[in-house]
Amino acid sequence: MNIVVTSDSEIPIYQQIYNQISQMIIRKELPNDFCLPGIRTVAKELRISIITIKRAWEELELDGFIYTKAGKGCFVAAHAPKKLYDKRDLVASKKMAKDIEYYKGLGLSSEEVIELVKNAFHQEV
Repeated sequence: MNIVVTSDSEIPIYQQIYNQISQMIIRKELPNDFCLPGIRTVAKELRISIITIKRAWEELELDGFIYTKAGKGCFVAAHAPKKLYDKRDLVASKKMAKDIEYYKGLGLSSEEVIELVKNAFHQEV
């Protein structure tokens, strides 16, 4: 499991971790019942606070991506393919809602935002 965090990002580190792990689960890169590394192990590898990792794990569990077995660790929750797509849509909708508020603050119309999204999808990275 490869997680990359950037301290100079506007996105909080716990959210970067949440985003990457939830994406891995949705894309089925992490199978059902896969045991996530321990909080201390991840914190040490990424050189960040245990509290940050704990918050990411708590958010993942709250959203149903993982579950905890006392004394055993955290594991990827089993999801039917339809449920994974529903989770993907929910996560995307939450993120989009935050972004939409920002775009509204810039005075962009929904048509302008849609055009920006279309352009962004077609850009070469």
